[in-house]
Amino acid sequence: MTMVGHEAAWAEWRAALSGPRMHHGWILGGKRGLGKASFALAAARELVAEPGAPTMAGEHPDIITLTHLPIKGDEKKKEEGKPYQLRRNITVDQVREMQARLTTRPTLGSRRVIIIDPADDLEKGASNALLKSLEEPPAGTYFLLVTHRPGRLLPTIRSRCRVLRFPQLADEEIDRVLAREMPEADAATRAAAVAASGGSPGAALEFVELDLGKLHALMEEIAEQGDPAFTLRGRLADAMGARPDRQRQLAVVELARAVVTRKMESVPRSAIPALADAHADLARLVTQVPTYNFDPGLLVMEIGTLLASLAASREAANG
Repeated sequence: MTMVGHEAAWAEWRAALSGPRMHHGWILGGKRGLGKASFALAAARELVAEPGAPTMAGEHPDIITLTHLPIKGDEKKKEEGKPYQLRRNITVDQVREMQARLTTRPTLGSRRVIIIDPADDLEKGASNALLKSLEEPPAGTYFLLVTHRPGRLLPTIRSRCRVLRFPQLADEEIDRVLAREMPEADAATRAAAVAASGGSPGAALEFVELDLGKLHALMEEIAEQGDPAFTLRGRLADAMGARPDRQRQLAVVELARAVVTRKMESVPRSAIPALADAHADLARLVTQVPTYNFDPGLLVMEIGTLLASLAASREAANG
């Protein structure tokens, strides 16, 4: 997928690349689904390219990516191309293995790039180990930390990195991405995906891919009318599915957060505090879903209850 909205990031990156001294640590910050990982890989290839040398196709030996590995026992499934589950965190062992490679020279040129995606999910020990490399980076080594929630990084890591921000996109831009990447989606589905995206084209594409339309409609109904009999929350649980994987759970929480954000645009000022509280609670769930073993039924019930509270707060505000 060709990502849009990266023009300013590329301009800042290339200005730094052409400058006298390239900073060794970068935080690529912005909402999930903005294409930061794709940018990181493309930027890394520019950084390791040697003047006058042909561009290398495929994986580059001087670009090392640390990301979630398959859980123990699922490594063979990955090799066979079968569905597999990922570990919740990027481990300290991964960071130490990377650091061992930094004791050698780059393979093809004078530069090497370490991409960590997402750096939000580094274990505590992994963060502390990474800090040592950021404090004393080997010559020619650069770090690109992809992060959806920069506040989760250690302050000492943030202080050693330059921040490259990725903005959310306008609705019109996201609709164009959907029309190009998901031509089979009808206008109504695209409109719902745009409304639920929160400015993230990745979230909009995920909305279509995971068929989140029914969930979105139920969330809107709960937030608007409440759910005193718990009927809508039961339907929400059915739409979520009995055994949703972490990707679907996270997408559903992000979807609820987008519903709350949209509601903030049309409610009286007196209802804003309740919306802000619900948004904060959903933001907390976003950080917990990748690492906690939530019971799906309880998770969707909590989401539904937060949304139902919006209707109650609006009635109180209008009362």
